[in-house]
Formats: sequence, structure tokens, C-alpha cells
Amino acid sequence: MPGHFNHLIRFFCLLTLLISPTFTNAQEQTFQDWLAGLREDALKQGISEKTIDAAMATIKEPIPRVLELDSSQPEFVQTFTAYMRNRMSDARIRRGRQELAENHDLFERIQRQYGVQPQYLASFWALESNFGDFTGGFSVINALATLAYDPRRSDMFRKELLTALKIVDDGHISIDRMTGSWAGAMGQCQFMPSTFYRYAKDGDGDGRIDIWNSVADVMTSAANYLSQNGWKGNERWGREVSLPDGFDFTLTGTGVRKTVTEWNRIGVRRVDGASLGNSDMEGSVILPAGAQGPAFLVYNNFRTTMVWNRSTFYAISVGHLADRFVGGGPIQNMPDEEERPLSREEVIELQELLNEQGIDTGKPDGILGSKTRAAVRSYQEKTGLPTDGYANFDLLESLRSL
Repeated sequence: MPGHFNHLIRFFCLLTLLISPTFTNAQEQTFQDWLAGLREDALKQGISEKTIDAAMATIKEPIPRVLELDSSQPEFVQTFTAYMRNRMSDARIRRGRQELAENHDLFERIQRQYGVQPQYLASFWALESNFGDFTGGFSVINALATLAYDPRRSDMFRKELLTALKIVDDGHISIDRMTGSWAGAMGQCQFMPSTFYRYAKDGDGDGRIDIWNSVADVMTSAANYLSQNGWKGNERWGREVSLPDGFDFTLTGTGVRKTVTEWNRIGVRRVDGASLGNSDMEGSVILPAGAQGPAFLVYNNFRTTMVWNRSTFYAISVGHLADRFVGGGPIQNMPDEEERPLSREEVIELQELLNEQGIDTGKPDGILGSKTRAAVRSYQEKTGLPTDGYANFDLLESLRSL
């Protein structure tokens, strides 16, 4: 889902769950009164009465399942190994190669126009909706109305709902066919309405933008999004690398950028041991599974992928799957044994224990964010561990023993 809405939704949900313990007692307006206000706002924005009436006829009441999904959090923090295993099946790789062949002319045309290589577009397509097979079964209008009525993030979702009504009013899709995820992400590329309105394009020339059914519209819209956010068509996303003995792990993370020439001088090599060569292209070394897992040198297109979705795991999966579509091999240095994941409660415990050691993680919230990773790195430096900033069960056990 571009625009990192997944990330924002998870963050705000966790932050505000205690503030609004239930839906019914937090909302002062009745749903019908709220709908009347929505109608007025829609009319002020120039949306036709016909579209508004059609929408109001479908919005009967808030959808309990949407609120349930909005308020739920995964019990465990997913590990990189599990994340990649769930997304890199042989069947998906075969399907991607087939789709690239069958839509060759379309992908080539889009690449000439937007500079986005076909394998990357196919990778986003695969990961967002399994090539259009799974786009979500919720009515976007109803899901957004439910979330906009809920006071926790009402303003954000009210804007998305009004934008969705504009999309219908402009004739791109009918209300009954505007389906998507519980959070309002739509179509085969899972655009939020605001993202659609800013970036979606008519790729097949029929005068409408149909990211639900037209592969040309889906791919053109995705390519425009990436191009507008800095994608470079003459660069790769990154590559797996090997690190030299004694590597300084404080140099890892997207906050550290060096040229390929500089990384090569430090001793970073391609995963097969070959030299990186010399280039002024800047990259960062990232360790998604810590010092014991694979290392990647990632470039500008990786950062653009993280504009689409702010998950490091997601960005690696997009790049790696794209490589697999065009003949690349699997990741070489995956851990031999799957790591034990941390539960949310264990992450909170880890944060509390670090705070007790005088290493500030902020208020424990169960999220392994940048402040917690910085605190982990400080603890590692203090105790002589590799300073990769990676929180795992072994680190928690180490803190427990103090």
C-alpha cells in the first residue's frame, strides 16, 4: 500500500487504542447525524447529489469487522526469515515471469515513458495483490465511512472518503465496484484514494482510470507513482553483499550513505566475493536480520520503495522478487535456523529493561522503531556485542540476566 498508510495505521492504532476503549461510547454524534454532516461537506466540494445519494444508500451503519481489524495487532513481531518465506514462493516467481512475458509490450511502453523497469512493476503487483487475485472484499466507501466515523483518526479517513466520492463522481468506477482492503486501499496496486487522485493514470486510453480491472491502468499508475517519487530507471534496487571481518556495524542503516567506491574500499564485496567496483552511486548497508543474517547494499530505488511502504522487509522483498523474475538466485546468507520471534509483550519488556539500564527507549510501546534500535545499539556497544541495533530473543535474555 503506497504512501505508507499501513505503517501509519498500525502506529496510530497502537497509540490511541487506550484513549478510545470502545467505538460506541467514544463517538458523541449518532451515525445518521454524522452522515448528514458528511453530505454537506461533499456538496461543498462539488460532488454531485447523484453520487452522494448513491453512496448514502449503501452506507447503513459502521462495519464491526473493519473496527475489529483496525484495533487488532499481530501477537508476534515477524522475523525477516518468515517474512521472506511467505512472499518468495516458486509459484509466485513462475507467475511473475509468465506475466512479464504475456504483458511484454505494455511493460516496455511504460518503461520508455516512466523509466521503471518491468520486473519491479511486476514485483509490486505480486506483493500488493498477487497479480490482481486478491484486492480486498470490502466496500471502500463503507470501510472509509466506518473509519471516518470512529473518532481516533476521523480527519484522515474523512478526507480519504471524500476523495473516494470524487473518484466515483469523475466516472472512474461505480460505488458497488469500488472494493478494497478494510483500510480503504484499492485495486490491484492498493492505492488509497488520495494516492489514486494524485498519481493514478489512464493507461489504456479509455478515458477512465480502472486500477481494479485494467492491467494497463494499474501498471501505468504504479510507474507514475514511482517515477514521481524519484525512481531511477538506470539503477538497480540494491544487492546482497558480504561484509569484511571486523566491519564497523555502526555504519549500517539507511542513515549512513557512502559511494560504491567507498564501500568497496572498506571491504564490502558482492555476495560471491567479487569486487563492488567503483561508482559514485550512493548506498547504505542494511542488516534486516542482524549481524548473523544477510547484508544488503541498497540504493536510491530502495528508498523510493520505502516511500510506497516504509517497511525495510517490504522494500527488500520488492527488490529481491524483481531479481528472481529476471533470473537472479535466492538470498545466500539466510539464517540456518528460523529465529524465534519476539511477542509484542516481549518487546515492551525489552524496552522497559533498557530504560532500567539508563538507555532511553521512550515510553514502552511494543514497536521496534528507530529510538528502540538506537537504544539497542547503545546497549550492544556497552556490553561488547556487535552493534547492529538488532533486537532479538537472545538480547532480551541478556537483559533479563542483569
